[in-house]
Amino acid sequence: MAIDQCFQRGSVVSELQATDKIEALRELIRRAPVFRKIPSIPAFEEAVIAREKVSTTGFGHGIAVAHGRIPGLERVLIGFGISRAGIQYESVDGKPVHLLFIIASPPHLALDYLQVLSTLVRCLRDRPVRESILACLDAQEMEDRIREAFMLDLGRQSIEATG
Repeated sequence: MAIDQCFQRGSVVSELQATDKIEALRELIRRAPVFRKIPSIPAFEEAVIAREKVSTTGFGHGIAVAHGRIPGLERVLIGFGISRAGIQYESVDGKPVHLLFIIASPPHLALDYLQVLSTLVRCLRDRPVRESILACLDAQEMEDRIREAFMLDLGRQSIEATG
C-alpha cells in the first residue's frame, strides 16, 4: 500500500458537534465519508473506543489521534474532524481537543499504520500546520492542507532515508 493515498476525498468533518470524547469518536466515524468503506462501522467504533479506554490518544496541543484495527480493509484510512468549541478528551496536557484524527487500519498492514501515525504526529507537532488547518473555512480546504503537510513530511522522510 502506498501511504500517500491514506488521505482520500471525504476524510474531513468540518464541524464536530460532540464535546465528549466517546461521542466525538462516534460522530467522526459515522460522518466521515471515507469510513463508509469499512465493512463494519459498529465493529470499528468499538475497536477505536476500546483502544481509547486503554490510554488517551490526546497527545496535547489540541490534537488527538485515535485508531482502530479492522479486518477487511485494503489500506489505511484517515478521517479527521474539527471542533471549534473543543472536546473534553483527557489529553496529556489537560486541554480540549480541536483536531481529532482517527486512523483505520487492517491488521496485516501494521508497518504502514506505524508510518502513517508517525508522519501524522510529526506534521501536527508543527504549530503553523495546526494553525493553518484551523484557519480553513471549508472541509475541502482543510483536507488539502493536511494532505499537503502529510505529503511534505513523507518527502522529507524519503530524503533523510536516502540521505
